[in-house]
Amino acid sequence: MKCRVTSLLLAAWLACSALPARATDAIQTAYDAAAKAAQRGPADVKLIDQAVLKLPQGYAFVPKAEASKLLDAMGNSPADTLLGMIMPVSDNSNWFIDVSFEKSGYIKDDDAKAWNADDLLTSLKDGTEESNKVRKERGIPEFEVVGWVEKPDYQPGTHRLVWSINGQDKGAAANQEQTVNYNTYALGRDGYISMNLVTGMSTVEQEKPQAKALLAALDFNAGKRYQDFDASNDKIAEYGLAALVAGVGAKKLGLLAIIGAFLLKSFKLVIVAALGGFAVIRKFFGGKAKEQPVEQTASTPGDQT
Repeated sequence: MKCRVTSLLLAAWLACSALPARATDAIQTAYDAAAKAAQRGPADVKLIDQAVLKLPQGYAFVPKAEASKLLDAMGNSPADTLLGMIMPVSDNSNWFIDVSFEKSGYIKDDDAKAWNADDLLTSLKDGTEESNKVRKERGIPEFEVVGWVEKPDYQPGTHRLVWSINGQDKGAAANQEQTVNYNTYALGRDGYISMNLVTGMSTVEQEKPQAKALLAALDFNAGKRYQDFDASNDKIAEYGLAALVAGVGAKKLGLLAIIGAFLLKSFKLVIVAALGGFAVIRKFFGGKAKEQPVEQTASTPGDQT
């Protein structure tokens, strides 16, 4: 089947040439469904019973069902914690943000004062090696962590955590675009919401402000905020902030291996080859924004991993 450039992002076009042939049809179908279901900002997106994301103009939110199918088509196994995905409306952007909620319980943040960035990086590398077994089975290149793009930074005043690493396919050429997972977390009373930007090394610096702005646009509902914690009744998480990087973070790195395939070509070449796709992309987002909020549903806490 000839790959059609009718996807939500130009990344879909890149996937057609970079991923195994058996995967391209599924990716194309999933991107088409995501484009149709996406809601364009400005809009208030309800994230289950936990928070509201004030999605700014210029961004689109893909609901859980369509986002799950898209991630699965790209070789990932979406967890029940997934709430959806954020994508840019702009024609010249190739990134997405995975939005998830983990009902971990209240996470104590005191270990942020003593964590060791080198130890956390080693744990991330070890976790990635383990997950390479799954990638190999699915015909996706094995992946390796290169290093920190931004070491873990926790702001106790806002209860926000940010950290970022870059990586690449094993055996990648020296001129291949390295991929970046730029992770932002907001802590709440019942757990945390993560908003993880997946992009390329050459563009991450200009996209960091967008990721941080979207994190700032997230507000927990009254009663669900970090400061609403009730020590006499609430569940306390079995791990601290360091585990969000060294443990939980390693599970997210599957996204990096996929987006790496999308970024094999320079954007200049993509413009030449996929110019016809711009009108289609604009069509997806050019309609009138829905006025009503979109409420995302999640599975029961016992099903979350």
